[in-house]
Amino acid sequence: MSLRESQELFQRAQKVIPGGVNSPVRAFGSVGGDPVFFEQGRGCHLYDVAGREYIDVMASWGPLILGHADSRIESAVRQALEKGTTFGASTQKEVELAELIVQFVPSIEKVRLVSSGTEATMTALRLARGATGRDRVIKFEGCYHGHNDSFLIKAGSGALTLGVPSSPGVPKALAELTSSAKFNDLASVEALLNEHKNEYAAIIVEPIAGNMGVVPPQDGFLQGLRKLSTEHGTLLIFDEVITGFRVGSGGAQERFDIAPDLTTLGKILGGGLPMGALGGKAELMDQLAPTGPVYQAGTLSGNPLATAAGLAMLNTIKAGGSEFYQDLELKGKRLHYGIQEAIQATGVTALVQRVGSMMTLFFNDVPVVNMDSLSNLKTETYSKFFHGLLERGVCFPPSQYEAFFVSQAHRLEDIDRLIEVIGDTLKMISEAD
Repeated sequence: MSLRESQELFQRAQKVIPGGVNSPVRAFGSVGGDPVFFEQGRGCHLYDVAGREYIDVMASWGPLILGHADSRIESAVRQALEKGTTFGASTQKEVELAELIVQFVPSIEKVRLVSSGTEATMTALRLARGATGRDRVIKFEGCYHGHNDSFLIKAGSGALTLGVPSSPGVPKALAELTSSAKFNDLASVEALLNEHKNEYAAIIVEPIAGNMGVVPPQDGFLQGLRKLSTEHGTLLIFDEVITGFRVGSGGAQERFDIAPDLTTLGKILGGGLPMGALGGKAELMDQLAPTGPVYQAGTLSGNPLATAAGLAMLNTIKAGGSEFYQDLELKGKRLHYGIQEAIQATGVTALVQRVGSMMTLFFNDVPVVNMDSLSNLKTETYSKFFHGLLERGVCFPPSQYEAFFVSQAHRLEDIDRLIEVIGDTLKMISEAD
């Protein structure tokens, strides 16, 4: 398949943009080849700059639960645009959006709107440190919380190893305040809490890991984190930037019946426009400026276009009621089981892990429960799989370590077409091996 138009654009981009991309995974570094440049999206389809059509399950890395160019969101943004793009002042719609978030997420009494998930997690960590008077934080290997300095940390050897920077520019002194535990391993968390008693401000976790591929929490893991954090006076932060409104109207915390102290949101919340949020109990949230001493600000926070899109998104979900997620669950299961049958038919070593409408196809020989499970992961096979799908008109994430998503815009015939193409691609891989 010729991608000459995209290749020419990539060559131009590399002259004026670092690596030719504005977010590293877009460069296709982990799958090889040059990135595809897209021009438009409609429903569950993407169209590249040469007009080629693809079935899309990237969903812009998760936000597009209604699909591309949903008419309800487009209409809301168009109406907002006619009144202006930004005021740097308060608006009615940001109040309405905050009220809806509080209705959707039981653990949130007050919310602060920001412009990205990264900004939300950065603020959550600052608030946790300010509220507790402590400096240390525990994160989990394989969980990603944006590119804040405190989160760009390697685990080192063993769960008790204190962090070292995984990116130049992250001060060693700051990295040493971040410890990495193993996902789905409560013992590693308890050991850290006991090693540095009364020093941890927060435990931050993706309740369903989505950045080492989709890894569900094992039974008792999230409940154990809630218990340990309470016992040690440490705040529990759920990073629901991916899972918020994706696996249920109240996110993963509703699905697993856990109430964190703080929640970060993004992606779906903005309806496809830049948006993030931080929420929690009123007493804790009131420690943010201007009512409290913990400073946070943002010129474009609560932007009129983004809040209009977010309101349209959440109101659509609300209007759909329980059937909204039942439909997504049905489609997710159909795709999951269809891929699993194709794996069995071709004999390729792979498995699917799914929660609701988010899933990952791992080229792995054992179920993934944390980073240790990925030691035999066949990333080179994923690269062949990815390009095989692309040639057949299916757009998957250009990384083995990412989730893919089903949206409301996928019809059952789209799901069946995906299963057919994935099966053909797996067969090609099997025959080549």
